[in-house]
Amino acid sequence: MKCQLLLLLLLMLLLPNPDPASASGTIGRDSSVLDHCLTLASVGIVGLSLPLFSTPGMGNGVQEGSVRLREDAEAVLSGAVSSKASTATSLPRDHRQVLSSLLSGALAGALAKTAVAPLDRTKIIFQVSSKRFSAKEALRLLYFTYLNEGFLSLWRGNSATMVRVIPYAAIQFSAHEEYKCILGRYYGFCGEALPPWPRFLAGALAGTTAASLTYPLDLVRARMAVTPKEMYSNIFHVFIRISREEGLKTLYFGFTPTVLGVIPYAGLSFFTYESLKSLHREYSGRPQPYPFERMVFGACAGLIGQSASYPLDVVRRRMQTAGVTGHQHGSILKTLRSIVREEGAVRGLYKGLSMNWLKGPIAVGISFTTFDLMQILLRQLQS
Repeated sequence: MKCQLLLLLLLMLLLPNPDPASASGTIGRDSSVLDHCLTLASVGIVGLSLPLFSTPGMGNGVQEGSVRLREDAEAVLSGAVSSKASTATSLPRDHRQVLSSLLSGALAGALAKTAVAPLDRTKIIFQVSSKRFSAKEALRLLYFTYLNEGFLSLWRGNSATMVRVIPYAAIQFSAHEEYKCILGRYYGFCGEALPPWPRFLAGALAGTTAASLTYPLDLVRARMAVTPKEMYSNIFHVFIRISREEGLKTLYFGFTPTVLGVIPYAGLSFFTYESLKSLHREYSGRPQPYPFERMVFGACAGLIGQSASYPLDVVRRRMQTAGVTGHQHGSILKTLRSIVREEGAVRGLYKGLSMNWLKGPIAVGISFTTFDLMQILLRQLQS
């Protein structure tokens, strides 16, 4: 009997290991293998045992042993099959979650930036010039741009914005979900809302990761926003001219103030949004807020995040466009001193902030709401 059990186990070990990628056919294939294995085992037991146990009355004992062996083998093999199937299905599920985060983030960023592109372009033009900002001057600039260059010129540079924003937002939102899981495991809050400090840290790390990977596209977008169409015809033309005339290192000029600004901006934005959702669940008793409530939460997050990091945003734009606006390339402190000396601390470093208070909450509210709703939709489709 022990010999036959060893024979069955040997057959199990010699079976080919199914590929996890073809998990859909694993259970059916292993079931047929199980039948063949049990048939061979039963035949082997009866064939080998009958000559040895030719004493009358021993046939029933052999048959009972065969039945017991078959039941044991079914339990062993079915456990192996179920473990393989669960492993094969759990791995793609993680990949699907990452892909859904990337897709949701890309769509969220594209919709948000397209909605506020004219206001964003106007803000950049004031940031990189010495003109004094006011709402009247901003509206006049929008009007004359429409008269002289046409309606679609208000979205000039938006193609470069999309090339940057789509990967930036996809990476930022997806990285935020990953950092939340990592910090949740580290601090012992798996599957639960993070406490305040890890919540801020997850947002800051997500923003830094996205900014580091997509920064040259941000510089190109700023160049296209402040120059006429004759200077740069398309995105590739910007890259070619910068590399030839100013050197490749210019593509990362202004990177340091960008990262220094992204840390408080992304950290406070995600922190505020996640905190407001957590407070909403606690006091309303509803697990999910309504879409307009998400918009309000996102608007508050954008207002706080952008106000905290705005001076560094002005410095970043000055450094990015120094080659085409007549300003000299310099360090962060040199650019900061130049702005304060020429335009004053408040007027220079917070130029265009009122317009940012208009466009920022709209953009951030749209992006957070779109991401959350897309995540809910994709989860429902997957289930």
